[in-house]
Amino acid sequence: MSSLDQDQRLHPSCRDKTTVSSDSSDAHELAKQPLQGLKLASHAVLEEAQQRGRLKCSKCGGSRMFFCYTCCSLVGVTLKEIPVIKLPVKIDIIKHPNETDGKSTAIHAKILAPSDVTIYTYPCIPDFEKDKVVLVFPGPGAVSVQDMIQRLLDRTDSKSHDSFDEPCIKRLKSEEVQGATHTSENLESGTPDETKSSESRVYPLQRVVFIDSTWNQTNKISTDERLQDLLQVELKMRKTCFWRRQKGKPDTYLATIEAIYYFLKDFHEHCLVQEYKGEYDNLLFFYSYLHSVVNKAKTSAGKC
Repeated sequence: MSSLDQDQRLHPSCRDKTTVSSDSSDAHELAKQPLQGLKLASHAVLEEAQQRGRLKCSKCGGSRMFFCYTCCSLVGVTLKEIPVIKLPVKIDIIKHPNETDGKSTAIHAKILAPSDVTIYTYPCIPDFEKDKVVLVFPGPGAVSVQDMIQRLLDRTDSKSHDSFDEPCIKRLKSEEVQGATHTSENLESGTPDETKSSESRVYPLQRVVFIDSTWNQTNKISTDERLQDLLQVELKMRKTCFWRRQKGKPDTYLATIEAIYYFLKDFHEHCLVQEYKGEYDNLLFFYSYLHSVVNKAKTSAGKC
């Protein structure tokens, strides 16, 4: 599992958008803007790109704004102009083949965290190690992020107990490898036990799986036998800000990028046991800007 890059810094143009005011009207306005308070890179580059208008993708020729959701490439902006984020775990997104690319927010994660996010189109699903991977999806057996690591550790312990009947030679080889590893750690750092202790809480988790689909289409993917053995994690008490709300669905049904963001935020606080200081806020870089654009358009049209 990749560890959180301790040298990670916010984009040079980052600004804290937190607004504090005792005025009741300002407080009411802030309540209507749920994405306030995020530490985001400047949206100036997106504002300029929007003024220039839609451009053709150099790869597929499609008319796009900011990025091409088909080719996973930027359009009208450069990589140097947007934030790039390092994540503490790998993210795998399973996209429903009928999901409209232009309406999906999964592409935001891929563009902003390219080295840690992979998108697969169903029925393509990679082989997962069930003891090291979780599926973020609600269900009767789903656990919270707070309980996730312990449940994975319990699975690992159970698997270890089952392996006690293996031939002695196999266990001996395993012990030899572990011994060699500890010797190497001693030579390199001198304090392997401290390192092991600090990482023990998150070691079991290597990948996190999300389903990218309308909620009416999720059943086909969530019930796939290849995902059945994965521990399910549910994000509770979170509400969506998505402007494309699905009719008849509660506001706790999150957009894909929202689910990824909230999972990582909870993971940082409850599993890495670190104070959250906006490390993953820029995952909402595109989302927050589009949210403001849509809200302004609704206000102008008298729909807000």
